[in-house]
Amino acid sequence: MKKVVVASLLTVASFAPQVSMTAFGQAADAGQVQMPAAEFASYNGCASATTPAAKAPACEAYLTAFPQSAVKADVLQQLMIAYSQVPAPDKALDAADRLLQVDPNNLRGLTFEVFLRKQNADAVTDPAAKQAALDAAASYATKGLAATKPKDMADADFNTLKSGVTPTFYGAIATAALAKKDTATAITNYKSELSSVPVDQTTKPGPLLQDTYQLGIAYYQSTPPDYVNCTWYTSRAAAFAPDPYKTEFLKVANYCYKKYHGKADGYEAVTAAVQTNLDPPAGFTIAPAPSPADIVAGVIKDTPDLSTLAVGDKEFILANGKPEDADKVWQTIKGKSVELPEITVVSATDSAIQVSVSDDSVQAKTADFTFTLKEPLKTPPPAVGDKVTLNGTYASYTPSPLMITMSDAELVVPKKAPVKKAPVHKKAAAK
Repeated sequence: MKKVVVASLLTVASFAPQVSMTAFGQAADAGQVQMPAAEFASYNGCASATTPAAKAPACEAYLTAFPQSAVKADVLQQLMIAYSQVPAPDKALDAADRLLQVDPNNLRGLTFEVFLRKQNADAVTDPAAKQAALDAAASYATKGLAATKPKDMADADFNTLKSGVTPTFYGAIATAALAKKDTATAITNYKSELSSVPVDQTTKPGPLLQDTYQLGIAYYQSTPPDYVNCTWYTSRAAAFAPDPYKTEFLKVANYCYKKYHGKADGYEAVTAAVQTNLDPPAGFTIAPAPSPADIVAGVIKDTPDLSTLAVGDKEFILANGKPEDADKVWQTIKGKSVELPEITVVSATDSAIQVSVSDDSVQAKTADFTFTLKEPLKTPPPAVGDKVTLNGTYASYTPSPLMITMSDAELVVPKKAPVKKAPVHKKAAAK
């Protein structure tokens, strides 16, 4: 009989850069197992192989010959790591599946499941299949966070391993949640991921910095959007990201800042603060933009002749101003006729045409004007999306959602260009 020393193999997986090398370093011996000489020889062929390409078939041969081996979990761990280093990710995932059948609580096997399934999800284009792969990774990550120390493993070794893979687990759960718009779960787990490592690690290009940006996206996609935290975390990611990622991250950071603050001034205070803080420090604030009603009040105050305002500005005031401010603008246009050229049809019948006039309405493909026709159309109504010219008289409006009704309206038909007659060519006189 031969004695085999079964080590806790925590060799770094070549495909998993976000799993710390400390966590997958060589651990202390975990125990000794008696083996017959023939089994020992086969096991030794697996354990002593010096290349992944040699180790994988040697370990498979051992498992085939000795399927009930007392060191089956140890060999499957070696096999899983060898396949990852070949690299053969599909076979590494299969080895992880087999390892967890033997030892469902195996933290290394759970880590491989999370990384490989998340990696598979990144390559999938079908949304349903991608979400299924992300959810599978998140499920194994949840098990990994709950995994307890094996009885034959030293506390220090387990704690080192667990702390090294914990960010990976939280990140996988957050990614799956964000993909299905569960922003609350995503935010909780992204924050847990980032707080589980020393702060300096969050400034290095890699998964942690990428997930700092994703945390900002989760805040942006929340209902309602949290523009302050979106600004903070996307700015933090941009501060340490290399190009071209820095440029892309800054686009979102600037967008969220302007959506909340109203303009770009003062953003340099954010960029300075994120250099030394992972999270917004106590007392950090961004001044909110004036409310729409405040903007309207300012326009009313600063515009001596309200009738000179552009149509879009009048619409904004009617939709967002206090009743008394909106009425001041309405009185300048009520009962007056106007012709609006090149406006976009949203719906049309032979008696009424609804159109988009303001830029916001055009972008949203919603109507903000209804033209009630003076006489039914004698030709087919214009199609949705057509550009038309209409004239009519301001009759009434409702502020929310804004709809301005025009009476006595007419569809202005473009005048046909006069037909040019071909010049008459006279025959030359005979000589």
